[in-house]
Amino acid sequence: MLNMGYRQLSVVLLVVFLCKFSFSSTLCPIDQSISLLKFKETLTIDPTRSWCYPKTVSWNMSRDCCIWDGVKCDELSGHVIELDLSCSQLKGKIDSNNSLFQLSHLQRLNLSMNDFSDSHISPAFGRLLSLTHLDLSSSSFSGQIPSEISHLSKLQYFRIYSGDLRLVARDFKLLLKNLTQLKELDLSNVNISSTIPPNFSSHITILKLGSTGLHGIIPESIFHLPNLEVLDLRSNAQLSGYFPKTKWNSSASLIKLDLSRVNFSSNFPESLSYLTSLHHLSLRDCNLWGPIPESLSNLTRIEYLDLGDNSLNGTIPSWILSYSSLNRLDLKNNHFSGQLDDFKYNTLVWINLKGNQLQGHLPKSIQNLVNLEVLDLSSNNFSGQVDVSYFSNHNQLTDLDLSYNRISLTNENEVKLSLPKSLFRLLLVACEVKELEFLRSAKRLKTLDLSYNKIQGRIPNWAWSNWMFSLEYLDLSHNMLESVDSIPPESYVYWIDLRSNFLQGPLPIPPNFIEYFFISNNNLSGEIPSSVCTVTSLRVLDLARNNLEGAIPQCLGNMSRQLEVLDMQRNSLSGDLQMTFSFQNGLKSFNLHGNKLEGKLPRSLVNCQHLEVLDLGDNHFNDMFPMWLGTLPKLQVLSLRSNKLHGAIRTSRINLFPQLRIVDLSGNAFSAELPTSLFKHLKAMRRIDHSMKEPIDGYYQDSVTLVTKGLQFEVVRILSLYTTIDLSNNKFEGHIPSVLGDLISLRVLNLSHNGLQGHIPSSLGNLSVVESLDLSLNQLAGKIPEQLASQLTSLAVLNLSHNYLEGCIPRGPQFATFQQNSYEGNDGLRGFPISKGCGNDRVSETNNTVSALDDQESNSEFLNDFWKAALMGYGSGLCIGLSIIYFMISSGNLKWLARIIEGMEHRIITRRKKKQRGQRHYRRRNNNRF
Repeated sequence: MLNMGYRQLSVVLLVVFLCKFSFSSTLCPIDQSISLLKFKETLTIDPTRSWCYPKTVSWNMSRDCCIWDGVKCDELSGHVIELDLSCSQLKGKIDSNNSLFQLSHLQRLNLSMNDFSDSHISPAFGRLLSLTHLDLSSSSFSGQIPSEISHLSKLQYFRIYSGDLRLVARDFKLLLKNLTQLKELDLSNVNISSTIPPNFSSHITILKLGSTGLHGIIPESIFHLPNLEVLDLRSNAQLSGYFPKTKWNSSASLIKLDLSRVNFSSNFPESLSYLTSLHHLSLRDCNLWGPIPESLSNLTRIEYLDLGDNSLNGTIPSWILSYSSLNRLDLKNNHFSGQLDDFKYNTLVWINLKGNQLQGHLPKSIQNLVNLEVLDLSSNNFSGQVDVSYFSNHNQLTDLDLSYNRISLTNENEVKLSLPKSLFRLLLVACEVKELEFLRSAKRLKTLDLSYNKIQGRIPNWAWSNWMFSLEYLDLSHNMLESVDSIPPESYVYWIDLRSNFLQGPLPIPPNFIEYFFISNNNLSGEIPSSVCTVTSLRVLDLARNNLEGAIPQCLGNMSRQLEVLDMQRNSLSGDLQMTFSFQNGLKSFNLHGNKLEGKLPRSLVNCQHLEVLDLGDNHFNDMFPMWLGTLPKLQVLSLRSNKLHGAIRTSRINLFPQLRIVDLSGNAFSAELPTSLFKHLKAMRRIDHSMKEPIDGYYQDSVTLVTKGLQFEVVRILSLYTTIDLSNNKFEGHIPSVLGDLISLRVLNLSHNGLQGHIPSSLGNLSVVESLDLSLNQLAGKIPEQLASQLTSLAVLNLSHNYLEGCIPRGPQFATFQQNSYEGNDGLRGFPISKGCGNDRVSETNNTVSALDDQESNSEFLNDFWKAALMGYGSGLCIGLSIIYFMISSGNLKWLARIIEGMEHRIITRRKKKQRGQRHYRRRNNNRF
């Protein structure tokens, strides 16, 4: 019996073994193994994606394909039904002949997080009709998504988000119409540029269409999808919508709602209070206004709340600060006011309330938020003293910004280890900071901005050693620092801003890896050392407004391949400019204004093909006009004012100076006739671009020194708006060319102090946006063209004085505002505002004119007295006066400024004429005596 038992057991085991062997031998059909291996051979492995695992490396015929990494087969038929090669370091191209498409039984296919940058999505994907899951996301596919995808009628999950794909509107609608089983659709960042059709699958739970270029109005049916859990339509600026006024059908299931940067233009929606399952709410930049309604207190499960960049107002409701689950709160850039209540729970890790009108002291409860990682309360009205020990419990804090409030940071207990060691980013701009000692313990700082404070003395040695390998951004500008020790050359910092301090001594050499170095508006002295040229990573070098002297190192020209901005204006640099610029340099702005440089202009500037701003004004250059600069395709600003340039300006080539918008050649010795051929080339001045806006603040603000009505000022940040030609104080002669009237974008035209003759061309009436026109102190004759009075409706400053003009002064809306000094020194002129009558002037008009003139002269006397006081003050008054000029120019109040300057100039010229008449009378009397 025992032997019989063993025999029976052996047979059973043999049968089991044979059955298992027989079954496993049919698990993976040989044709499918071959298809998978051929697919593998068309691709390579990219080891640079080290965070991924190369699943296909182990594939070979010695093992059944059903146990290969990423492969799953049907247990009965053995067909490959799932292929998961996500993040497998794959790189290559998948075309329509690829053996992948022979796997007709595939139900799930995941090729996400690979590199198929050479591939379009093949229409052959549409042949895999059994697919229920298709994930091609983050794999660098490009081109158009084929319409054949809509053939996959069984598809339930479709993820394809990418930045290089597009889906035409017709195919988008077809896809939604045919894929009736869809539960998840993620087309984020695909360029669709379509309206949203209303026919979505009722099964859908996740819908992500962010950054797809959608436009039109959101169908309300989306908000009523019965099974919707995630709705993400963010960053579609042309998309608008209306929130449901009643309960959403999906309210019980919706977990995440992100409609950021979609235009709703409404007050805060009450209906959101029905979404009681909501964990994530983001309505950033949705053009919402009004207070947050009390009904939103129902959202007790909320974890992520972003309502930033709207126009919400009122106080921040205390119940928001009482959510026990809330970990992220972002209400930045709204209009919230009042005091900030205490936080009830310590679950928060992110708080951003910057850009509101919150006031009062910082809540003490912030000290209890021990999990806090980011705290930004900048640009509010918080007040009072804040001791650095306030943040000593925040061991997770990486980002702290309290800038632009009315708080004073103190360190009364002189605790040296008060700030958390975890800090990466610290911004305390304008917080009354007086020293750096409280930062000793923060050794991981990457960004430090302590600008506009009261830090004195020097940057301590421990600072450089503490942050040697961590600090990337340092801004200590607008403080009271007096010296800076040698900056370690091996430091990793890429940005150092030390502008507007009291730094003395030689120029410190920036570290090797720096890209932006600002040290203007200090008291640095000595020569610029040639060792600065070893810092080859520099993009911006700003040494302006110091006391640097000597020659400019010739090697600076060799840095121009990387260098974009080189600003050394208003120093005492001298000698010839011997820099040699290479052809492939990247220089965009070159400013040497206000130095003592001499000699010829370097011809190698013609190699600076990216140059936009060139200011060599107020030096001693002695040369002809550099017509060769006209080949620079991007040059917008050319200032050569107040040098010793001379000779005629003639051009012959076409397409010179195509982008030039500001040209200042004043205060030189240019002669012969005005450069008519040059004016014909100035294409950028021949059009008015109403879409032009003031440039957004960047890392560097270009400026250029200009002169209006004899006073010098600096135009900052408005180079794209300001269009100027200043050829004053030269030796030009002949007629004013009528072609100047074609430069219709001109805002300032100054041809004064020359020897110009003939008539004023009527074509100047075409300059419809001109604000300042100065033709004074020339030899112009004839009548003032009527077109100037009738068409120059923006004119705020007019000076035609000291010429030989005659006839009636034309009438016009702007001409009625000009005073007598705009026309004086032209004995043949008649009419308002000159006291002589002019033809059929009516008595009533004359009375009104006299009354208006009395008012203007009264204002002029007041303003002249103001300027007299300002100019007599020199050290203080002149600075205040010029500061007011700069403020008025930068804020656009040119008309007000013009009247101030006119009154001042009127008095100066009147005194000059009286003096000249006295001198002529003295000479005649002495001549008669002999």
